[in-house]
Amino acid sequence: MRFIVYLFAYPILWCLSMLPFRILYLLSDFVFLIIYYLIGYRKKTVRENLALALPNLSDAERLVIEKKSFRHLCDMFLEMIKTMTISQKEISKRFVFTNLEVYKNLEAQEKSIAMMLAHYASYEWVISMNAYVSFHGYAIYKKIANPYFDKLVRDIRSRFKAYLITTKETVPCIIKNKNNKLLSIYGFASDQSPKISSAFHWQKFMGIEVPVHTGAEMLSKKYDMNVIFLKVKKVKRGFYEASFEVLSENAQEVPDYNITDKFLKLVEQQIYEAPEYYLWTHKRWKHRK
Repeated sequence: MRFIVYLFAYPILWCLSMLPFRILYLLSDFVFLIIYYLIGYRKKTVRENLALALPNLSDAERLVIEKKSFRHLCDMFLEMIKTMTISQKEISKRFVFTNLEVYKNLEAQEKSIAMMLAHYASYEWVISMNAYVSFHGYAIYKKIANPYFDKLVRDIRSRFKAYLITTKETVPCIIKNKNNKLLSIYGFASDQSPKISSAFHWQKFMGIEVPVHTGAEMLSKKYDMNVIFLKVKKVKRGFYEASFEVLSENAQEVPDYNITDKFLKLVEQQIYEAPEYYLWTHKRWKHRK
């Protein structure tokens, strides 16, 4: 059954990916009407998250952000589909890195790198970064239940020399690469809620004390990796800018959780600047003190 669904969906997705951006965004506007007004996809979750994270705003102000966030979500979904056929030239024009020299300075130290980022703006197109780096690029992701779609996502990322590894594969991959002296960069989207059973650290995020992911920091300490933050900004529809900020060049000497806490503060700043581009559909605050 899963294969049949894949066979039916794949040609549709491929045809959508061939559409010019102007048509793609007209389709996104239509999808928004369906998702937001007819289906109401996770609207309750988004509304609750916004009320928790932005209590200083009025209901009317949060409603504006809510609608904008759903419009952006639809854009990002179709941009993800567009990745199936988009060229390196086109994606590099639309996703620009403003200070690559900061990252290059870390590469020059010949230590692998943990890159921390949030589910903000276009985290899907970060894969275009591999055109500018010398290290092998790995993105840690949650495996898709349908194995055929999971392979499709992996294949799409490999077009841009980005390799997907699951959480369980991360440590073996780091160990193998370290033993083989293969310098690598690992992408950690560390802003979502961890399982409560594996929560080692709690910290305030958007004013609410929640469990936080500490894997990027702990692995950086254990395997002596530099740590960098990638901030993504949406300039206009279909265009993004990304900038780097070094979090640590000697993680082993930093007190535990300092890197994680600094990361969370940077994500907060990112959200306050333009909250409509954050992924509010996830239940980030489902565990809280």
